[in-house]
This record gives sequence, C-alpha cells and structure tokens, in this order.
Amino acid sequence: METVNLQQKFAQVNDYWNPRIIGELNDAYVKIVKVKGEFVWHHHDHEDEMFLVVKGRLRIRFRDRECEINPGEFLVVPRGVEHLPVAEEEVHIVLLEPKTTLNTGNVRNERTVAELERI
Repeated sequence: METVNLQQKFAQVNDYWNPRIIGELNDAYVKIVKVKGEFVWHHHDHEDEMFLVVKGRLRIRFRDRECEINPGEFLVVPRGVEHLPVAEEEVHIVLLEPKTTLNTGNVRNERTVAELERI
C-alpha cells in the first residue's frame, strides 16, 4: 500500500489516447490517460466507463446530445451507450474500469490498446 501521486504519473505519459494502469481495485483498473483531439465512436457491451477529469475539459458526444466534463468532475457512461470523447486541448483523465474494458470498446483500429502498460 503506497500513495499514488497523479501529477507524477501524468508526467510519465508523453502520448495521447494510450491508457496506463496506475492501480487495481477489486476486478478493476485505475488508469490514467492524456487525450487531445477526437477519439472514435464506440460503446462497451459489458462495462460502464467512468471519466474523471483532472486537468482540462473533456466533451463526450452522444448520438443525441453531448456533455462537458470539467476538472474535478466525472461522468459515468453506461454500458451499451455509444459515445465519442473529444478534447480541444490536452486533457488528463483518470479512468476506473473493469479489467476487461478495451479502450475502443466494440471497435478495433489503430487506437486500440490491447496490452496496457503499468506505470
């Protein structure tokens, strides 16, 4: 049991849309990711997804609306809901997800990260 300093962990991340594992909780990973630009439309068949914004502003587009997540706020996207994360500027996010969660959900493409790095 050791404390985790989020700023130190984010300082180790030099790319976008590539989640890193920074902890485990029951059958879930605590992940961090830096994002910028537009991701891909996707959904998760079996997992809910939580986005906790630490720095910047993240927009999550849905087919019928969008939400903005500001620093210190989080949003849970229920399983099966199609969404598209968008970041105009660099955003730092903490994700709490089941270990089975694939970052691109039902989509497999060049942004899919099947093997996550632990930092």
